[in-house]
This record gives sequence, C-alpha cells and structure tokens, in this order.
Amino acid sequence: MKKTKKGKHKSIDFTYIKYTILTLFFCLLFVRGYVPYEETGVNFFYVTLNGVEVGSISDALKAEELLINARKNVAATREGYTFLETELGVSGEAVTWGLVDGEEAVQKNMESVLWDNIQQTLKRSYTLKVNEYMVNLSSLDDVNALLQAAINQYDDQDKFHVSMVKDNNREFSLLTPSIYKEEKQPEADKDDNTSAGVEDVLSGVGEITEEKTELDFSDYEYGILEMNFAEKVEVVEAYLPAGQLTPVGIATEEVIKEQEVPGIYEVVAGDTLTRISEKVNLPIERIMELNSELLPNINVTIHIGNELVITVPEPELSVEWVENNYYEEYYDADVIYIDNDEWYTTKSEIRQQPSSGFRRVVAQESYLNGKMTQKEILKEEIVKEAVPKIIERGTKIPPTYIKPITGGRITSGYGSRKAPVAGATTNHRAIDWYVPTGTAVFASSGGKVTRAGWLGSYGYVIFIDHEDGKQTRYAHLSKILVKTGDYVKQGAKIALSGSTGRVTGPHLHFEMLIDGVGVNPLLYLDK
Repeated sequence: MKKTKKGKHKSIDFTYIKYTILTLFFCLLFVRGYVPYEETGVNFFYVTLNGVEVGSISDALKAEELLINARKNVAATREGYTFLETELGVSGEAVTWGLVDGEEAVQKNMESVLWDNIQQTLKRSYTLKVNEYMVNLSSLDDVNALLQAAINQYDDQDKFHVSMVKDNNREFSLLTPSIYKEEKQPEADKDDNTSAGVEDVLSGVGEITEEKTELDFSDYEYGILEMNFAEKVEVVEAYLPAGQLTPVGIATEEVIKEQEVPGIYEVVAGDTLTRISEKVNLPIERIMELNSELLPNINVTIHIGNELVITVPEPELSVEWVENNYYEEYYDADVIYIDNDEWYTTKSEIRQQPSSGFRRVVAQESYLNGKMTQKEILKEEIVKEAVPKIIERGTKIPPTYIKPITGGRITSGYGSRKAPVAGATTNHRAIDWYVPTGTAVFASSGGKVTRAGWLGSYGYVIFIDHEDGKQTRYAHLSKILVKTGDYVKQGAKIALSGSTGRVTGPHLHFEMLIDGVGVNPLLYLDK
C-alpha cells in the first residue's frame, strides 16, 4: 500500500506543475507588453536618452515619436525658447518572448531626463549692428528708444522719428531703420469752398502770368530738412540667453557717447600750432603729445604738408543732417594775391587793408554729429560790400642749407660759453665741429664767394653771400680751394678744415648771418 500511495503523489505533483506552467504561458500571451516569438528577427528594443535608459519598446520607430512628445511637454511649461540636449539611442535583439514598458512610462522617463538636461532658456531679442559694433536688446521698443535718443540730441523740435523697414528678400528677419520727418497738416480754411476755388481758376484763364524766377527770403523752408544715420544700421531678430542682453540705458550711452578715434591733419599754408589747435578743437599740449617726434618743443617750425596725428571724438552711431538757416552777418571778402616772381616765398607785403562787409543770406548747411561739414549760400543780399585784403607775395623757392662737413662732433654750440683760450669771445656766434685737419668743407648753399683768405683770429676763412640775403662763413681752414668772386653751387668742395687762427685744436667754425645779424645755423640746416 505504501508503495502505491507514493507513486500516486508523484503523479499529482507532475500534473500540478505542468498545468501551472501552461497557465502562466497563456497568461503571458495575453498580458500587455508581452512580445511573442516572431521569425522576422529583432523584435525587442532598449531605449536610452542622453545615455540614460528610459525603457523598452517593441517598435523602434516609436522611440522618435515618444521623444517629440516629451520635448513638446517640457517646452510648453517654459517661456521663450528652450535649448534641450537630446541624444536618442535604440538597440534591439530577437527574443521568443519578453516584457516591454508602456509607451506612457517611456515618455515620462524621457521627460525626466530632459528636465535634468535643460541648459538655458533663449529669449526673443534684437541685435543692433552699427558697422562692426553690435549690442543685444530685449525688445524692438528698446531698439527704437536707443535710435530715437541718437536723433533727439540734435532734433530739439521733435520733428524726426525712427521707423523700421523689413527686408523681405532676406531669409532671416532683418530690419533697417530709417528717419522720417513728421509733417504738420495745415489747418483747413473755414471759409474755403470748392466753388470759390473753381471761380478763381477760371478767372485767371487767358491772363499772362509772370513766372517767379528768384525766391524771396520768405519762400525758403528753414530748420532741419532731413536727417539720416551716417553708418549702415541693421536690426536682426535673434534668440539669446538673458545674460547676453544689455539694458537699454547702458546700450544708449555706449552707442551715442563720443569715443576718441585717431585721425590725420595735414598742415596747410598759414597754419600754426595755435591755429591747428583751434581747428581740430584739441589742446596744443595734446597735439604735441601725439606727435612727440615731429614736435619736440612748442617753438618747432612746422611745414606745409606735414601730417599730424590727432584724435577726433566720434560716437558709434553718427547722425547727419541738412538744414537751412537765415543770417544777417558781417563777412570778409577773399584775399587777393599778387605774385612777384622776383621775390622769395618768404617775402610778402600787404598792398590793401581789408574791410568787412554786411549781408543777408540763406545758407544750406550740412552737419555730422553737430559739426558743420559743408555750407552753401542759397541766397545773398549785400547790404555793404566787403573790401578784400590784397597781398603781394614772392614765388621763388628760397635756397636750402646743408651741413658743411660730413660727420664731426660739436665742441662749442651757439650762444654763451666759457672762453676756451685767452681773448676768445664768450658769446659764440657759430657752431664748432671737431674734425681732423684736412677734412673736406662744402658750400652749405649756392652763392658768391665774397672773401677768401686770412682774417686775424679766424685764420683762413671763406665768406659766401647767398641770394636770400644770408651769408655763411667757414673759419680756421688749412687750405682754401676757391677765390673771391667765384660762384659756387651747394655741396661744392671749397676748402679743407684745419686749426689756423686762435684755436685750441683742429675744427670747423661755421657761422650764418641774416642781413648782417648772426643766427644759430642749426635752425636753418636741412635735417
């Protein structure tokens, strides 16, 4: 009996296990998420987002759709444009059966990953470009306020305003600002009527009207006629982080504040440092600082054509305009010059003193950032004629002067000194260069030799008179190579240096006189 009973229990256990397995198999077959065996190959897919596993699905194409929905849900809860980093990964395998996650669960997991990876929120903004300068503003109203502030500096009557023109030919949103004048409409005449106007026209038929050929002062429009931005200005719509936007007040100050910009001024006839300072509105000290090599001291001579570095104050955004103005003013006639070919350019004489006139004028003036750049007289009525200044001036180019030796070291300058030997002058009216005996001496400029020989303490000397009234003298020579009456050219070899006369050693003593008065030769030698 025991043996039979034991075999019966084994049969019952096997049957229970068999039916349990079959029941689980059929349950799994109809439970959602079960993937049955298919002979099509890969049928089970693992999904990752930004390296994080978010679930498994049975259709690989569904992953992209779930990501799109997740992005929309996250973006819908935030203002502006949100930058979301998304790197979707899908890997699959072939299975006989398996459990997959629900689509809703996978999408929720994706949204969680996206929230963790939000980097920055981009706001709709506008970038103002002025040539190479750019500034980012938070709204179009801020852009208009900045540009209007630039105009209002010069438009005290509030007649000009900014408008934006969209360029439809560009792929992205591009706006170009323009300035328009607000025209006031004339008030309608209460007594005006159409029939009266027609009668006036008809009554004039057949009459010969004389066309007005010249405008009267009252016919002109006065004040600012037109305004424009001098630079190319563009406004581009963009989406930027809040940290890259500039408050409109700060941006306005940056754009309209004058900055120092390097410039060049070319010296013209009649210029002095004082006059140039007035012209460019820059202190003399600042001009000298910017041109320290050219202008080592305030008494230096400047020449026509010299180029001076100056700084010109200019804002990032410049405004230019044209206006008509009425003046009653004193005026000066243009100077009249009479050329004299017998005189050097260094000589001039006034032949007639000027006298100012008085006139009424309408002038059209062009301005850039408040500085007049051009003026044209549209109408002029002379009340009193101006008398011009008449100047007779020379046209001949005066001779130049060169150093009379090559090399050499200055041992005694021009002016006061301690006498090197007994009896020598303490007021030295020359320049002494130490050079070895026998060094060639050249004519500093072309002229006539008026003395060549011995002259007391000078030793052997040469005097040369020049066409511009100057005289040069060369002393303590060892040998003279010209004679009195000779005409020599500039640079001609006229002597050899030495130590004749009253000297302490070999050198060349060089003098220059103007109308018989000694001057410092170094001030007249070409550099």
